[in-house]
Amino acid sequence: MDSTHRVVNVCAVAIRNRDGLVLTVRKRGSDGFMMPGGKPEPGETPLQTACREVSEEIGLTPDPDRMHHLGLLEAAALNEAGFTVRAETFEYAPTDEQHEQLATLVPHAEIAELRWVNPAMSSPSDSALQAPLNTEQIFPLLARTPLP
Repeated sequence: MDSTHRVVNVCAVAIRNRDGLVLTVRKRGSDGFMMPGGKPEPGETPLQTACREVSEEIGLTPDPDRMHHLGLLEAAALNEAGFTVRAETFEYAPTDEQHEQLATLVPHAEIAELRWVNPAMSSPSDSALQAPLNTEQIFPLLARTPLP
């Protein structure tokens, strides 16, 4: 790979509450919001990475059987100028009990802030603080997909 096309491989997880709002997270040192997720550890499958990252970042323990693979999505990286983020992207369908937990989630690990957003954002100012992966790929996909 040459220096003009640098890629960061990650896993990202979309979680919607019963109102259809999507959970986004802001990492310490960043102004922008992204999906919970992160880079795989050696030997991990994308599904294992997705589950581990959700647990570490927001304290919710996902059931792997409730993860739906949305696809391998790409966009400009939020925090690494000149990089593309390539994300194995999942949507997690919370259990009834977990839906109750969603209202009281708090940031964990490197996460500084949680924000629930409407994936059908209509104003550019609504999406100004969201990662390109969210606004260009994940939100449009979720906006036309029924809740799990």
